[in-house]
Amino acid sequence: MGDINVTPMVDVMLVLLIVFMVTAPLLTTGVAVDLPHTESSPLPGQDEPLSVTVDGKGHIFVQDSETQLDQLQARLAAITQRNKDARIFVRGDRANSCGTMMEILGAVGGAGYTHVGLVSSPSDKQAQRKK
Repeated sequence: MGDINVTPMVDVMLVLLIVFMVTAPLLTTGVAVDLPHTESSPLPGQDEPLSVTVDGKGHIFVQDSETQLDQLQARLAAITQRNKDARIFVRGDRANSCGTMMEILGAVGGAGYTHVGLVSSPSDKQAQRKK
């Protein structure tokens, strides 16, 4: 018989597709936070922003690694290579107080970064309008 049997290859490819479909959403964010809901549009930009996350317990994360507030400015300078035009997104759990978030924003702004944004989830009204 001279035919090539592609059934095993198709089975393997479908299993890989399912594995990647399941794991891809888990790779988008490293720290789980309950973001507040707002009615705003996404910020435009070409480069990948740097994310600073504050979880519900007040722990600060730069990308996926935990840091202290007094080390935040040095970490941002090292990661951005002192590029003050780098985009920084601050994500905060809704359980955090306004004072905690203001301390983080003050530290980021005090380091000289001017392109700082707060990240939120779309409100239920905005999600319904898009449908």
